[in-house]
Amino acid sequence: MASSPSHQTHIPLSSDPDGKPIDSVVPIHIVTNASQLPAEFLEPSSERQLVIGFDCEGVDLCRHGSLCIMQLAFPDAIYLVDAIQGGETVVKACKPALESSYITKVIHDCKRDSEALYFQFGIKLHNVVDTQIAYSLIEEQEGRKRSPDDYISFVGLLADPRYCGISYQEKEEVRVLLRQDPQFWTYRPLTELMVRAAADDVRFLPYIYHNMMKKLNQQSLWYLAVRGALYCRCFCINENDYVDWPPLPPVPDYLIVEGDVPEEEILSILDVPPGKMGRIIGRRGSSILAIKESCNAEILIGGAKGPPDKVFIIGPVKQVRKAEAMLRGRMLEMY
Repeated sequence: MASSPSHQTHIPLSSDPDGKPIDSVVPIHIVTNASQLPAEFLEPSSERQLVIGFDCEGVDLCRHGSLCIMQLAFPDAIYLVDAIQGGETVVKACKPALESSYITKVIHDCKRDSEALYFQFGIKLHNVVDTQIAYSLIEEQEGRKRSPDDYISFVGLLADPRYCGISYQEKEEVRVLLRQDPQFWTYRPLTELMVRAAADDVRFLPYIYHNMMKKLNQQSLWYLAVRGALYCRCFCINENDYVDWPPLPPVPDYLIVEGDVPEEEILSILDVPPGKMGRIIGRRGSSILAIKESCNAEILIGGAKGPPDKVFIIGPVKQVRKAEAMLRGRMLEMY
């Protein structure tokens, strides 16, 4: 069992008649040994399926960075898994849970977290509900269209009264500290600010999850599962086309209605020859923006965290192929 905690926080569990969250006070456990984690998490079972909030903190979080903390939000406690003091052993003890279909990991933008887990610890993050994806699906479902790269931030999601409706001003305080000192998450012992900031990034996620699930229709739920799986794979490049990853969720029978079958969604990774990325991006991003506006697909570039020579495309097969053709055309253009 986890040691007696010295930190506490509030977790919203339900809503009052006016839709305002009703909080419960829960302990925050700092975990350096797997024995401090709940048995039902360490040993996933179909008989006790879980929904938890999940996030990671680190230095330049990606394949080359350092994962420092994993946060797990349960209904009765928050666990901060300390990857620095607990080392690889405590993180790998979480591998069965993070790869399990019986534990739903609710996270906001899973791509870099998944990349860090895969390359640093050999963990294939699976069965996520990405609240950034869910937000976009609900917007589409309700007839609102977003422009390319218009992704809801976590702070923006928390502020939305439909899902949580709180102000998260401390997030900016931590961002300022991170800009001043990128090693912020490596220092030990964890300060009160570090513990609070880490817990704040997960304690609202299960509540947001339940509010989102009420809004998503059956087709959107399937898209959410597929896109979550593709986003987990996105930056986790391997040479075997992900054959050792869990298969993508198939189209459910209840969605296979004549003339209304959702199109298969895929991830495509396009290699960019040296010196050609500038042509793809264009002046002030004009070229890549034009392609994004022409295709109903997500087009992602590794950017500063890399990889610098690839473009990642996620979406329906026809739209992905269209994006590939346009991107290759940009690479062939002469100036």
